[in-house]
Amino acid sequence: MQKVVGVICLVVGVLLLVWGYNISQSVSSQLKEAVTGSPTDRAIYFYIGGAVLSIVGLFQIFVGRK
Repeated sequence: MQKVVGVICLVVGVLLLVWGYNISQSVSSQLKEAVTGSPTDRAIYFYIGGAVLSIVGLFQIFVGRK
């Protein structure tokens, strides 16, 4: 059961990372980054959430209880 949860977390994490990348490449996000010098908060939140879920998923798959 933990491996299933791990795979789901990993998949959702990767999807959030891709979604964050797509958000950071939008015209409005690039314009804000050009003006302020930093990416939008929304893109950063997606990156952080995706990274955390991916790490949790990998941990559940490879190190979780057998």
